[in-house]
Amino acid sequence: MRALDTAATGMAAMDLQVQVIAGNLANMTTTGFKSQRAEFQDLIYEHVQRIGAQASENGNILPVGIELGSGVKTVGTPRLMTQGTLSQTGNSLDVAIQGTGWFKILLPDGTFNYTRDGSFQMDNQGRIVTAQGNPVQPTITIPNNASGLTVNAQGQVSVTLPGSTASSIIGQIGLTRFINKGGLNPVGSNQYTDTPSSGPPQDGTANAEGYGSITQGSLEQSNVDVVSEMSNLITAQRAYEMNSKVISAADQMMQTTTALFR
Repeated sequence: MRALDTAATGMAAMDLQVQVIAGNLANMTTTGFKSQRAEFQDLIYEHVQRIGAQASENGNILPVGIELGSGVKTVGTPRLMTQGTLSQTGNSLDVAIQGTGWFKILLPDGTFNYTRDGSFQMDNQGRIVTAQGNPVQPTITIPNNASGLTVNAQGQVSVTLPGSTASSIIGQIGLTRFINKGGLNPVGSNQYTDTPSSGPPQDGTANAEGYGSITQGSLEQSNVDVVSEMSNLITAQRAYEMNSKVISAADQMMQTTTALFR
């Protein structure tokens, strides 16, 4: 019976929907996390009677047809690249992007990853690095005994050196943007890689045209909308249950039909 296969696609789709929601809720406190949503499309139809077909020799046209759907399919789980709220931390090495842009991270193999997570640290060489120890680009090294670390909206990093009362600029944190942010490939650790879908990386500086600004002492929070996710979870759960009842009903109908031929 066709209904069994059709309802099964609905259950599979809602199972995937719940997986996406679970991932969002699990990362509701992850710095710079961008939530996902599942997108679905209906499957191909069997046209028993096509709309607009000739109904009789008199030339009458069918106003409606008989079309039997095959179910639903998942077409993507795109990320919502909306801005997360900024949360003040007071940590001088915590920086957040307000607007468009990504921090560029140098990996040990010479390639680059990109992140919105600005919870940076200092390694044993004085470099500004991620939690994994990979340098933020361009590489910035803070001199020994330096004090008064500041990062302005343009990403310029300044410190006060021993014997001086004026601050000195020692580097600038760059930003990178992409034509299609949704085309970035997530690789874990709050980082992404560019793909042919994202377009090539465009390096620039904060506060320049087309780039966001940098806020020191703050972190960008996850953009997960908890209320919306819980609502979607209830909807997915109910849809899963209804599709399972369709399978149960179709199975009972098949049993009844089989009993008639015994």
